[in-house]
Amino acid sequence: MIKGFVIRPMRLDDLDEVMEIERAVFPMPWSLSSYRYELTQNDKGYYLVARLKGEKAEGLLLGYGGFWLVQDEAHICTLAVRPGWRRKGLGELILISLLDWAVALGANVATLEVRISNRPAQKLYSKYGFKIVGRRKRYYANQEDALIMTAYGLTSPPFQGMLRERRKEIRSKLSRLKEER
Repeated sequence: MIKGFVIRPMRLDDLDEVMEIERAVFPMPWSLSSYRYELTQNDKGYYLVARLKGEKAEGLLLGYGGFWLVQDEAHICTLAVRPGWRRKGLGELILISLLDWAVALGANVATLEVRISNRPAQKLYSKYGFKIVGRRKRYYANQEDALIMTAYGLTSPPFQGMLRERRKEIRSKLSRLKEER
């Protein structure tokens, strides 16, 4: 999709690096056994990773994301970027990739929960058409509320047009990033 980066389905051999990021970015990380379950037993779970592309092999795992597909709804259950690589466009790349995959599997709606204090994530999701549709009181282990955000009409021409524009923007941004490194 973007030169210098590889987006592909998550595999069991990715989990050591996934867990490294998981522990670094989430106060209550998922367990290794949860990810193993998701990859081997949950037929409704879809997970991907973003890696640097090396000359001959894949490089460092930079981030990951996943969703559960229930009928025509993709519930985005995780999205994380390695510290030091945040705010560079990788979260957007992962989100676009998740939305594309969900649409390819038949989703027309995407939903997620986000911490009420996580303004950067809320801003990102809003940029992609997610609207606040509810609130889950004391949703997180620290009793923080979650906002429920939903995007409708993923397959509609306007939504797909917006995604095409965002893909171009993120391709340009990440191409510059790869050149700088």
